[in-house]
Amino acid sequence: MKNHNHRQPVDLSIDTRITLNHGTSIPVLGLGVYQTRAGRMAERAVGCALETGYRHVDTASMYGNEKSVGRAVHHSGLDRKEVFVTTKLWNSDHGYRRAIRACHKSLDRLGLEYIDLYLIHWPVEDLRIDSWRALEKLYEEGVCRAIGVSNYMIWHLEELLASCSVVPAVNQVEFSPFLFQRDLLDFCNREGIQLEAYSPLTKGRRLNHKELMAMADDYGRTPAQILIRWALQHDLVVIPKSANPDRIRENSQVFDFTISSEHMKQLDSLNEDMRTSWDPSTQP
Repeated sequence: MKNHNHRQPVDLSIDTRITLNHGTSIPVLGLGVYQTRAGRMAERAVGCALETGYRHVDTASMYGNEKSVGRAVHHSGLDRKEVFVTTKLWNSDHGYRRAIRACHKSLDRLGLEYIDLYLIHWPVEDLRIDSWRALEKLYEEGVCRAIGVSNYMIWHLEELLASCSVVPAVNQVEFSPFLFQRDLLDFCNREGIQLEAYSPLTKGRRLNHKELMAMADDYGRTPAQILIRWALQHDLVVIPKSANPDRIRENSQVFDFTISSEHMKQLDSLNEDMRTSWDPSTQP
């Protein structure tokens, strides 16, 4: 296999962490649990991920499975400091007081002493600045080790940066070669905000794309592994979602190969602005 590195990426492993602007560090690979049913399914998925070597789990109050995530972390026997847990503020909980209450409820459901990363799930108009003030308070109190946002476009970030005391540590958005938001990535890099990719596997909709399949064959990998590795080589944190133990393990096997510079450019060129989820670019 050719080994032409794209930007000479640092040696990555499942243990690799990126230091955020708040000083805490986030594992580059995490397990997403969106639509993973609460109870046995979610507990098994998180348990399998932690056994495999993942140290990062991404949930949200809206997912309804925070309690299951917390149980799985507890039952893993791992030191709390080893596992990075993200959860999120839902739209109906925006506003200063409601956001603080919602965060404490998430903490109770998780059964943890603190949240590693608390995100505003969606930029709700007229309320998101008050909600951010609440997150700053939670951060100051140590309830959350880091705070950030999700589904924020450049103009949402510019609005926030004009008034915030604490710069968001993370912006979690849908990101894949088929939704390659280069301007947003460049903006976040300039402002010291870590971009994090959800739905990196396009919810399966482009896994049979001809060019992607040919490239996967060239590397002896699955299309999903190519998509995850692509995100990692763009210095993203990436949180592929699966409740299937085989897929969870497969998605972690992306640290023993490098996509060449030529192939990275080829993947970059697949952008078609394809969103598999909500579209924050329509949100004022």
